[in-house]
Amino acid sequence: MNWLLLIGAGLLEVGWAVGLKYTEGFTKFWPSVWTIGAMLLSITMLGLAMRDLPVGTAYAVWTGIGAVGTVIVGIYLLGDPATAERLISIGLILLGIIGLKLSS
Repeated sequence: MNWLLLIGAGLLEVGWAVGLKYTEGFTKFWPSVWTIGAMLLSITMLGLAMRDLPVGTAYAVWTGIGAVGTVIVGIYLLGDPATAERLISIGLILLGIIGLKLSS
């Protein structure tokens, strides 16, 4: 259950990271509401997952999911570049997340 909470928290991190772009500096009401809500729920779920998971593992996995997910959304929806270096870097982050999961 803790790993599901952590994965959900990471996916919400992607949502709020991408949402920041649409808030236009928190001047747009509904995008700002969604972004702040996703932030709060993401942090809450991370905190719940950390009850039984090692803090270093949980935080690294949470940020890794957020980083990888945000880059992927940026590539597919926002036209960010998909260079070989970026894709290799995403792969390395994924390997780190898998390694942390296997070692916990």
